[in-house]
Amino acid sequence: MTEIAGFHAHIYFDANTVDQARALCERAAEEFSVVMGRVHERPVGPHPMFSCQLSATTAQFAELLPWLALNRDGLIVFAHPNTGDDLADHRDHGIWLGTGLDLDLSRFD
Repeated sequence: MTEIAGFHAHIYFDANTVDQARALCERAAEEFSVVMGRVHERPVGPHPMFSCQLSATTAQFAELLPWLALNRDGLIVFAHPNTGDDLADHRDHGIWLGTGLDLDLSRFD
């Protein structure tokens, strides 16, 4: 097994739920001291929807993921480890809260 350096949790939203997603990410950043990335109001990277990234250590993620499961209020969350193998991290090791979506993995070729 490869070592996990940390995790990303990507909160997906659309134009109607941007305020909800921003509030969720801000609350998570405050409660768990995770790093909140920019709120992207367009698809970025392999992500098929608007998103905001939360970066967490493995210890933070152990508390963050169950909290997101209970507090996402219908938003889709895609989380993955950071092992240095971006393709495998996104394709093989992802965790979905809500409906799983197709990622654009072509960027990892």
